[in-house]
Order: sequence, then C-alpha cells, then structure tokens
Amino acid sequence: MSKKTVFDLDEKVAGLLCYALLFVSGIFFFVSERENKFVRFHALQSTVWFLAVFAVWFVLGVFGMLPIIGHLFFFLQGIVWVFGFVSWIYLMYMAYKGAEFKIPILGDTVWNQVNK
Repeated sequence: MSKKTVFDLDEKVAGLLCYALLFVSGIFFFVSERENKFVRFHALQSTVWFLAVFAVWFVLGVFGMLPIIGHLFFFLQGIVWVFGFVSWIYLMYMAYKGAEFKIPILGDTVWNQVNK
C-alpha cells in the first residue's frame, strides 16, 4: 500500500501531479510536502528539469532572431519543444508507476538535495 501525502493523496498520484503543470506544480508540491521524500523528489526534479528545458528553449528562440542562421535555431527550438513534451509525458508516467526515475546528471543532484 502506498503512503499518503499531506493532501491525503496517494503518493503516486501526487508524484504525477508534480509534473502536471510543469515547474509550477513542482514548486507547489515541493513547498507543501514536508514528509514524503518520493513526492519531494519528483517535485524538485520537475521544477529543475522544466526550468532548464524552458531556459534552453528561450535561448534558442533569441538566437533564432539572428539573420541567415536564425532558421536553424528555430528548428532546434522545435526539437527542444518536442523533447520537453515527450519527457513531460514520460516523467508523469514513471511517477504514477511509483518509480523514482532520475533524469541523468540532474536526478542524482535532486536526490541528494531531497535526502539531506
């Protein structure tokens, strides 16, 4: 049986909801949940991951305004958008499955931060 969270939700559902509104729901759950490390892990990973994806997407959009090579950056921006969307769906699925899936490099840092 799964543990409950501060909102009396199943921890798998709360883990999924950490990703539902990208980094916004991640921040909400990270601030709200003080006990459940599974939910805190997914909340912080969601926040950091989607802020990073957004930052890359934004920078590519700025470089997309350059003359001549700008189209290449807009193309790369589209790839980042698709990658972000696919990762969003996958991370929600893994959280609902109950897995503590760690995004390479980032996941270990988040895990260490949550388990301090």
